[in-house]
Amino acid sequence: MISFQTNIASMVAAVNLNNNNNFQTNTIEQLTSGYRINNSGDDAAGLAVANGYAANVAELTQGVLNGNQGVNTLQIIDGGLSNISTMLNRMQTLATESASTTFTGDRATLNDEYQTLVGEINREAGDIGLGGTNATNANNLSVYIGGGDGATTGSTVTVNLSKGLVDSAALGLANTSVLDTSPVTVGSAPAVPIAPTATETFTVNTASGTSTFILTGQANDTVASQLQELNAQLSTVGISASLDQNGELAFDSSNAFSIAITNPGLAAGGETGNNTSLNSQALTYTAAGTFNVTEGSTTANISLGTPTTDAAAVTSINAQLQAAGITDLQAVDTSAGGGVLSLQGASTFTVAGATAGVALGAYTAATPGSVAGPTAAINAVTAAVQILGQVQGAVGAGENDLNYAIGLANSQITNFSATESSIRDADVATEAANLTKAQVLEQASVAAMAQANSAPQVILNLLKNT
Repeated sequence: MISFQTNIASMVAAVNLNNNNNFQTNTIEQLTSGYRINNSGDDAAGLAVANGYAANVAELTQGVLNGNQGVNTLQIIDGGLSNISTMLNRMQTLATESASTTFTGDRATLNDEYQTLVGEINREAGDIGLGGTNATNANNLSVYIGGGDGATTGSTVTVNLSKGLVDSAALGLANTSVLDTSPVTVGSAPAVPIAPTATETFTVNTASGTSTFILTGQANDTVASQLQELNAQLSTVGISASLDQNGELAFDSSNAFSIAITNPGLAAGGETGNNTSLNSQALTYTAAGTFNVTEGSTTANISLGTPTTDAAAVTSINAQLQAAGITDLQAVDTSAGGGVLSLQGASTFTVAGATAGVALGAYTAATPGSVAGPTAAINAVTAAVQILGQVQGAVGAGENDLNYAIGLANSQITNFSATESSIRDADVATEAANLTKAQVLEQASVAAMAQANSAPQVILNLLKNT
């Protein structure tokens, strides 16, 4: 039907022209932005999926940075551990040199270097966060990488250095020396780990008093790890523990001490030890009495009342020795039963003039040139090497784990980015062809609309003929 009022052809052309113009605009937007999806209306479902991949890529990208920082931290620790390993080798050399009875040099010179190395181990252990003064890295180091099922599942790499202290106390080197003092060996069989949840009690008597230390077995504990824990406690009273050449538990100190062990574990329960390698004199009391102690030109007149406990007797004797000016001789409780003590010193001394109620046992002089001290140092360093090796193993495994995690994260970043690109990015070749198509359609729409607008003029020709 031909009508003046409604030009249907023109309206159709206008609609198509508008559609073609929108098509061309959308194509130009995709080509200029590089994205197929520029707003939610372009592909709402695809945009939601693409955003999820983009979030994964952002998480993993930061996770790779976290992983690299974790590797750097472990490499710093690893470098310090390597230095400590080198120092342990030198300490083993010094101890071995001193252990020979044919050594004709000055063991004090060897010990000076040995003790300097002990101090340097403490300093470097603190520098890498695995020392008694700085234990910031002696815990579960957690590095968030991402890519797992969630923030708490499969996204974190953990390096367990909770038992990674490597200072002299943790390595069992505190209070060791290459001088000729002997260790106290306790036990008749190689030490075995304390069973999980079981406890072993160590009661130590020194001139400063009695101290009690308790070890509790944990799952996956080893003799080395439990020795490390024990040494951390014993270092407070100047004693170190190690394993001798027979694998038995040995204790060493430059001061007099005795030790009693209850409950089976690293050593059988009910065992005691007394460091008789120092100049030692047994002392038994049953009632009040007196005796004289002479060291060099100094004599202490000891008056012993009727003590209620061995600990009280030890305290009284040591106070009188100190007051007389004898500072390197102590009375200790041998833990052999009530009324049994021991006098132990770094130098030779004599005890005489005992009155009724006080009995003196055999005096044991330290053997000149004894090599038991250096031997104990050798054992301690050998055990320290094993402890250090366990920490180095944990650090090395952590470095490898982090590198594997970083590699996986980089692979995931690539794959997630590729998937996101396939959803969000524009296909430039297709959109270039679409632009040409849109331009032709728009031009055709304009031409057709012009023709449609001129169509009503035909009606005038009809009117002229009437």
